[in-house]
Amino acid sequence: MFSILPLPGHAELRASYFSCHTDNQDDEVFTFSFNLITIDANGVEATYSVNATCSLPLPWSPREVSCEENYMEVSMRSDVSCLSGTTDAWTAALAKAHSSATSTWQVLFQQKGQQLIPMSFSEARELGYVFHLTQGRLVFRSPYTPRSVMGSVSMINGSVVVVHPILFSRQRWVVMMVDWVVACITNEGMYDGAGLVWQTPTLLSPLVSGLSGLESSKISMGVDGQLLDEPITAERGYSLDISDTTVQISIPFNAAGGYRKSFVMGNMYHEFYVVHLYYEQIFLDDCGVETRLRLHRPMNTPLLIQHLTIINQTVLEDRLFTVYLGNLYYDVDLVAVTLNGHNFTILDATKSGLVITKVPQPNSNLHAYILRLPFEDAAVHKLYSPEGFFSSRWTSTTRWSSCLTRSLTTTWPQLWLSSMMSVIPPVFKGVCNEKSISFQIAHKPFDYLWEVGVGPYILTTNLAAKRGYIMQNDSKSLTLEVPLFSVGYSYKDINLKQFYGSFEIHSRLPKTLEVKSSSAKACLFQTTEVIVCSTEGVVTVVTDVTLAIPGAEPNRTFLLDSTCRPQETDGTRVLFSFGLHTCGTRVQVDHQHVTYENEINVEHKSQSVNAPVKTRDTASVITVRCVYPLSDLYKLFAYWRFDADSPGVGTILTRVPVTTFPPTTLTTTRRPLTSTTTSNTGLSPGREMPGINPRAKYIKVFSWQMNQPKGTT
Repeated sequence: MFSILPLPGHAELRASYFSCHTDNQDDEVFTFSFNLITIDANGVEATYSVNATCSLPLPWSPREVSCEENYMEVSMRSDVSCLSGTTDAWTAALAKAHSSATSTWQVLFQQKGQQLIPMSFSEARELGYVFHLTQGRLVFRSPYTPRSVMGSVSMINGSVVVVHPILFSRQRWVVMMVDWVVACITNEGMYDGAGLVWQTPTLLSPLVSGLSGLESSKISMGVDGQLLDEPITAERGYSLDISDTTVQISIPFNAAGGYRKSFVMGNMYHEFYVVHLYYEQIFLDDCGVETRLRLHRPMNTPLLIQHLTIINQTVLEDRLFTVYLGNLYYDVDLVAVTLNGHNFTILDATKSGLVITKVPQPNSNLHAYILRLPFEDAAVHKLYSPEGFFSSRWTSTTRWSSCLTRSLTTTWPQLWLSSMMSVIPPVFKGVCNEKSISFQIAHKPFDYLWEVGVGPYILTTNLAAKRGYIMQNDSKSLTLEVPLFSVGYSYKDINLKQFYGSFEIHSRLPKTLEVKSSSAKACLFQTTEVIVCSTEGVVTVVTDVTLAIPGAEPNRTFLLDSTCRPQETDGTRVLFSFGLHTCGTRVQVDHQHVTYENEINVEHKSQSVNAPVKTRDTASVITVRCVYPLSDLYKLFAYWRFDADSPGVGTILTRVPVTTFPPTTLTTTRRPLTSTTTSNTGLSPGREMPGINPRAKYIKVFSWQMNQPKGTT
């Protein structure tokens, strides 16, 4: 039996011990010699001599039956002479032998109750039958299909093939007869969805024709011509179920001992699983004569559509597509890849940036491939949605190769792979400094999909320079340092010791201005001098009154409304917090701005001969001023209501007398001023303002002012 297995370079030859061209030494040592001829890719032949010598692993049974893939063979010890009974077929054959026997051996085939015409051994050989006599055994071999209708092969129950020859010869007045029968089951098994299943009758009665009391004494199984013990069969998941009528063998799909074959049909990946089953059974008849049945039967599943194991192992931070292709058998090799219309051999793909790694799958004869491709590779298609998310579709047309021999290559179907990735908007890391907040981010390739903003404004070098931000931007990172009290800060929990200042920057979509991520940082700062003009119309100010009047007592300060006193004081500073419509605050409106102003006054003691007298020194004041853009106010006034889009710009002005008290000549000086805002008003702290009108409960605003478009002047 010769076959080429679908394994690279694997051919199999099984030869009977009694085959032609086999040297037989006393039916115990057998030597088989043959020539192996190979043809290379250039058509050049090479011949190799192969010899194999085998000794019997076990002594011969009195009767041996072999059921090969393409022939049946029975050998019998020549001294077996047990007769347990006669049959009608034997009686009829005996009569025929007596009437026609000659000194040469003849063979008479019986089939379906009929006796065919006796023929010589040479005539039988022309039909494919072989009779052979060794030193101690008689051998008969038959094909499953004879070369002529005169052959005697018959089928029982559709799966049992039977050949029943009777040999006879006359030696003087003695007729010698040998009754032979060989039967083999041709059942190829079936696939039940989980594995291969093979069945055979427990008693193959035609094996011992005319004998009664036939019993099965032992049944074993294996693969590739080798019997397996029970622990190995259990480990592999094989099962052997024996009943009074049937023996059933089950082998799971892809179990060890078999192999898978891959190929393409209809542009689909198909496989089938093959097992070379070896079955052995021992029978005993009434005389105790042993018959050993050996059966070789290849079994395979039908064509099964298989799906590759495809796992997208891409990690966004690695900026690398990683795809796992698994569940590939040994006969599948990756030979070419097509990426978005670009064809690559494996060598070219490696040079272009695609990394392909072949990895074995643990505890199996399968393997897998891992394909890696950088996002920045030229073969990657980059698509962007209106929302700004990044998506890259990696389309891979993968061509596989299945090598059965060195000269045969099979093209595998196209395999389409894609990965849809979302890119995260930039997120800044904030750090608190003594007098500033710093933000930093490392650039990524797709940061340009978003714009960075402060409030409603885009962060540019011009905006940073105008507001006093310190910005450094290069190819690797962006760093922004925002000094305290710069435009864009917000404040809370202000007291004389400390306060919280926070600053926020965000990433947004350029087209819709939708904010996708925000980076806000709140830091605790020490309080020195602060003025905050909030969007709710509340002024909070901390200032050093001793700079206006050395030696002034902070707890003796008040606003234009003398009932408005500071919330906190220490040795030099005061903390006031008041509404813009309270404490005598004055308001003035021009075409672009609304300005609110109040004063911090300090009480002094007048010196006299009799006793000190408290008086208000109106020359010793600190002016507190908040300026709001007119276009930012939703409602200018609705009787004590205030509503603004953004904080105002605050200013602290001090007037200091140049002579001793009481002053006669005044000089106005300005010291470093502070302001807070989250809008780009274009105002500078401490700018010259028109005259301040007296306080009022309402302001008349002309219609042309109210109808000004928001954001215009």
